[in-house]
Amino acid sequence: VQLQASGGGLVQTGGSLKLSCAASGSIFSIDAMGWYRQAPGRQREFVARIPRAGNTGYADSVKGRFTISRDNAKNTVYLQMNSLKPEDAAVYYCTAVLRTTVWEPSSDYWGQGTQVTVSS
Repeated sequence: VQLQASGGGLVQTGGSLKLSCAASGSIFSIDAMGWYRQAPGRQREFVARIPRAGNTGYADSVKGRFTISRDNAKNTVYLQMNSLKPEDAAVYYCTAVLRTTVWEPSSDYWGQGTQVTVSS
């Protein structure tokens, strides 16, 4: 199973970016998908989460600015980031809780990360 994140880059303060993360490989089903981020010298922190069905969840720091969505047919999760601030700069990692077979329990998988840089 691989999670391939893309869409990061350099943007000015107040700008927007949309991240994508596609899961591929031997996948039976995907439960929750989400995004975390890690800035230099800081711990990895939760950003947003979306279950297969149900309510999304966001970190307080991004509520109202970021929107998470997913396309179940494509096993892909998105993160639309608006009104970006310098403090949003970090490496963004996608994650998926998924099952590779009907017999296996769900496990966490992580993507390789995509860099988001916000210039002031």
